[in-house]
Amino acid sequence: MAAAEVFSPTAAAAAQQQQRGKAASQAWRAVVGWIGFLLQVLLQILRGTPSCTQLLSFVGFRYPLLSGPAASEPSPEVAFMPLRSEIPADVAPAPATPPESLGRLTVVLDLDETLVSAYESSSLPAIVRTQAVEAGLHCFDMECISSDKDVDGKQKVNHVTVFERPGLHEFLQKTSEFADLILFTAGLEGYARPLVDRIDVHNRFRLRFYRPSTVTMEFREHVKDLSCVSKDFCRMVIVDNNPFSFILQPLNGIPCVPFSAGQHSDDQLMTVIFPLLKHLSVQKDVRPVLYERFHMPEWFQKHGIPQTNQAV
Repeated sequence: MAAAEVFSPTAAAAAQQQQRGKAASQAWRAVVGWIGFLLQVLLQILRGTPSCTQLLSFVGFRYPLLSGPAASEPSPEVAFMPLRSEIPADVAPAPATPPESLGRLTVVLDLDETLVSAYESSSLPAIVRTQAVEAGLHCFDMECISSDKDVDGKQKVNHVTVFERPGLHEFLQKTSEFADLILFTAGLEGYARPLVDRIDVHNRFRLRFYRPSTVTMEFREHVKDLSCVSKDFCRMVIVDNNPFSFILQPLNGIPCVPFSAGQHSDDQLMTVIFPLLKHLSVQKDVRPVLYERFHMPEWFQKHGIPQTNQAV
């Protein structure tokens, strides 16, 4: 009996060999599992490049980890809702009404911070101009007549550096194919006229209105009354970085993001504004579409400006 309880080297070796076999089997199953995972990824690549969320889902992560509710919140940096970089959902469907039966859309365009950004040349830091030009922005220098006079009673001449908004010339050319373009700026004619002459060499603006055409209201100065263009507001829009410019016709306004020389990758004109104008060009009345998009009457009311008698 005692001899049977003595430790046997042969039995120990057999037990160790059995444990190694189990470990090898487990390791092999793990390898097979990873090979299967890699084959799944390869299969997804062959079918089409998988997204990050799809790849992470293979290893147990889910895409809610990559986004949160804050991602859909509007930017708090602006008080009004300017045109976003994506085309709104209500722009996609086109109405059945043929555009030729509607006539041409009238598009009123602001100048400063909407089409261009201008600076007094002497006060513009050289680094701002250098970086903008290197990034691809087109700029030019010009002289304009000032409203001030020198000691001899002569009109002063100002030297201005103007930066064109990316896509400006393509925007004017393509929009003019289906719309009548009107320039309406609160700038003085001595400054704005030579500037517009430089950017509108093909005379695409049918009319030009300068500061004397604006009106002063209880709430704001230099308000742009579209009735000086036409009394029919059904097929007229105004694009302006300053929404207070269209207090009198809030249902016709398109507020856009202001442009400056530091915005090298701006894409508002062709990527955002142009598709919306194209959509509006086939609407019998642009105001219901713009109201659903911006709700400008309510925005003015929040700023203490009563609603006009325009009907939605």
